[in-house]
Amino acid sequence: MTVEADLYTALGALVSNRAYPFVQPIGATLPCIVYQQIGGESAAFYESTMPSKKNAQFQVRTWASTYKAAVALARDIEDALVTSTTLRASAVGALIADYAPDTNEFGTIQQFSIWFND
Repeated sequence: MTVEADLYTALGALVSNRAYPFVQPIGATLPCIVYQQIGGESAAFYESTMPSKKNAQFQVRTWASTYKAAVALARDIEDALVTSTTLRASAVGALIADYAPDTNEFGTIQQFSIWFND
C-alpha cells in the first residue's frame, strides 16, 4: 500500500470513511476529516544512493458541527496515527482551532510527520 492509502484507512475508520484528500465535498456529512501532504524531510546519502525510507508531512483537518466534537475527533486522530504500527507518525506541534463561518463548521488543524518505505 502507499502512505496515502494507509493514511486514508486509519483516518476513515474514525469517521465512517468520511476522510477526504484536499477538500471535503460540498454538503459532506459531519464530522469529517480532510488531509493533504504539505511537504516532508528530504533524505539523501553522499554515496549517491536513494534511501529506502521516505518522509511526508501531512496536514489533517477535522470538521464538525461543534468545536467540542472537532477537538474530540482531533484527539482520536492523534492517538490513532501516533500509535499506528503501519504509519509511524509523530505529531508536529499541537492542534490549531479553525472555523468556517460560511458553513458554520468548527474544525482543527494538526500536522504529522510520517516515515514510510518507498
